[in-house]
Amino acid sequence: MKTEVDKLLKKHEQLNQLDAVKVVSHVQRKSEGWILNTIMIDGYDVPFKYRRKTAYRSLEGARVNLTFYPQTESIAGLDIEVMKVVRIKKA
Repeated sequence: MKTEVDKLLKKHEQLNQLDAVKVVSHVQRKSEGWILNTIMIDGYDVPFKYRRKTAYRSLEGARVNLTFYPQTESIAGLDIEVMKVVRIKKA
């Protein structure tokens, strides 16, 4: 039986999955009525971003499973690669 993640990966070609990766840094800040979460993963130089309605406990040091899309964000005229997380779960 296929899992929910397998179904999502098959349906959306741009979608990627990382399993049991270690969170090195986790920052939460308010933005337009949402809490914007940015995490850095051990071995990756790209920030992973997602939004929640409420603050969440720190994931720093935890192992997580991530499902995400690669994106490019323009900040001060510079294009920066970021990963938009659509699903995050503690491993």
